[in-house]
Amino acid sequence: MKALARWIALALLAACALEVFFIARIALAATMDPQSTSFQRSEAFRIARDKGHLRWAQDWLPYPRISDNLKRAVIASEDDSFANHDGVDWEALEKAWERNQKAEDRAAKQQAHPRPNAPAKPPRPIKIVGGSTITQQLAKNLLLSGERTLLRKGQEIILTFALEKMMSKERIFEIYLNSVEWGEGVFGAEAAARHYFRKGAAQLTAYEAARLAVMLPRPKYFEKLPASGYLAARANVIVARMRAAELP
Repeated sequence: MKALARWIALALLAACALEVFFIARIALAATMDPQSTSFQRSEAFRIARDKGHLRWAQDWLPYPRISDNLKRAVIASEDDSFANHDGVDWEALEKAWERNQKAEDRAAKQQAHPRPNAPAKPPRPIKIVGGSTITQQLAKNLLLSGERTLLRKGQEIILTFALEKMMSKERIFEIYLNSVEWGEGVFGAEAAARHYFRKGAAQLTAYEAARLAVMLPRPKYFEKLPASGYLAARANVIVARMRAAELP
């Protein structure tokens, strides 16, 4: 029992030390532009491992130099209540948890009642749907791994509240727009604008900004499909919503 108690105490100490590290990183990022995020480093390693070269395009822009068109488009597409929530959109999160539960129930039924004569396969991991706000996405990309589990989601929410307490909305959005992925090895608004439209992020039109915003959930997928009908149609919808988007 003493050995078990010792291991539990060490685990709790390690967890506390990790939280202190995360909080220190957030405090530093509140005043200094982060050189890279956890997600960027993992992507750079993956590209170097799989393709034998490093691809990393990123140019930091101060918040005022990023087109308001892009700011409005991202808010309209990703998180229309960004300026007003406390970091978490609880209604969206509840809906996401409901979808996750339904997915788990379907997987359990399929495992309990497999199709006749179907080859045995290991159960596929459940994809955890996030319902994430911009602040949650930044917490995940800045500090956490890419795994999608409920435990990591809980850690993400804790760090989301820390971001909201220690940074202004404008600073959160500035870091997000400068670090979010917009293609394989393409990070941030300036790199994305130059990669797709051969212009700076300050010169983006409303439609160009909307196309970039629509790409965000699946940037590497849409990078390969520049003529996607869905991308064009969805961008038009976002353009119509942009005027109502509230900037921080």
